[in-house]
Amino acid sequence: MKAYQLRKTGKPQVLKMGNIPEPSPGSNQIKIKVSTIGINYAEILSRKGQYSWAPKKPYVMGMECCGEVVALGQDSSKFKVGDKVIVGQQYGSYAEYVCAPEHLCFPAFENYTEEENAAFLVNFMTAWVALKKLCRVESGERILIQAAAGGVGTAAVQIGKALGCKVYGTASRGYKLDLIKELGGTPINYREKDFYQEIINDGGKVNCVLETVGGDVFKKSMRLLDSFGRLVVIGFASMNLKIWNPFSWVKTHLDAPKVNMMKMAMESKGVYASHIGYLTENEKLTADIWDELYDFVNKHNLKPVVGKTFQFENLPEAHAFMESRESVGKLVVKL
Repeated sequence: MKAYQLRKTGKPQVLKMGNIPEPSPGSNQIKIKVSTIGINYAEILSRKGQYSWAPKKPYVMGMECCGEVVALGQDSSKFKVGDKVIVGQQYGSYAEYVCAPEHLCFPAFENYTEEENAAFLVNFMTAWVALKKLCRVESGERILIQAAAGGVGTAAVQIGKALGCKVYGTASRGYKLDLIKELGGTPINYREKDFYQEIINDGGKVNCVLETVGGDVFKKSMRLLDSFGRLVVIGFASMNLKIWNPFSWVKTHLDAPKVNMMKMAMESKGVYASHIGYLTENEKLTADIWDELYDFVNKHNLKPVVGKTFQFENLPEAHAFMESRESVGKLVVKL
């Protein structure tokens, strides 16, 4: 089968399509014929050798996809051949076929396109865990979503609005700001305006921040939290680590999110951090999160934003486009 196997780190051009044997499903696994792949920023970091959750090379990249069940492993009973499913796991989706544990496969949404199904799982589950399970956001609260036009950001804006919150979202380009507004958020151009002062002038501090950047953005976001406010870290986009440059190690360390526990105690604030990949080791917890999210999304008719679609042979271009920071929503790849 055709697949992208990461053999060395580097720029998007290191991603080469090749032929490898088709996988066979093991116990409690299913085999899926992949139709559409969702691209995640974590895969950009993996390709550059900067992602700690990545497996050892060589391996087939790709954390999520949508496709059709074509074979069942021993003791697999959740799905049947022909079912449409979405898959989320550590690796394996940049391929024509993938095998995955049953508990990491979920029924595709009937009212979604294949692209929307491939764009859903990682972004919406990340946003749901951050806002609802950790920060316990409630109706009437004021929340800030950093990098709100991206995959997780657009999911978080929609979830926040559906929860009945006032949602602020930061971005830097006109079309990204327009998208945030279209989704129901209040956009702030962080390059032209001080997001801290803009929000303070619009009613005061916030109850929750979804933080993805680090550095000064993290520090300013902490100052923006009201008493009993919660901030959850789900990323570190300002990281610019270069293995060959020791000076970049120092900057990365200084920019990494850090907190002063005594100051937090004096201000009654809370800080969380989340990486849903590690949660998926717990089958019951994963199932419970999915059930809650699935019901919520259907109740409020939420859908992921698909920013652009690439063909499988052009997958490296999807990596380059995401890395350019010009993309919005989710980038997907069609086979």
